Amino acid sequence: MENLHYFGAALGLGAIVIGASLGISRLAVAAADGIARQPEASDKITGAVNLPLFLLEGVAILGEVFVLLIVLMK
Repeated sequence: MENLHYFGAALGLGAIVIGASLGISRLAVAAADGIARQPEASDKITGAVNLPLFLLEGVAILGEVFVLLIVLMK
């Protein structure tokens, strides 16, 4: 019972990774679809996708850091 926080941290970390991968894959699919429809706008599409992609990745990294801090502080 005393090591139950490790199980919770593992579930949280798994949820973070799954959520981030789903978000990143949706962004990539939307960008690829947009580029396939209008190849001449690929620079604009790529530029518009980069910022949300970096923000999503940053949120995932922060979530992982918080989970590790919870585990290490216990």
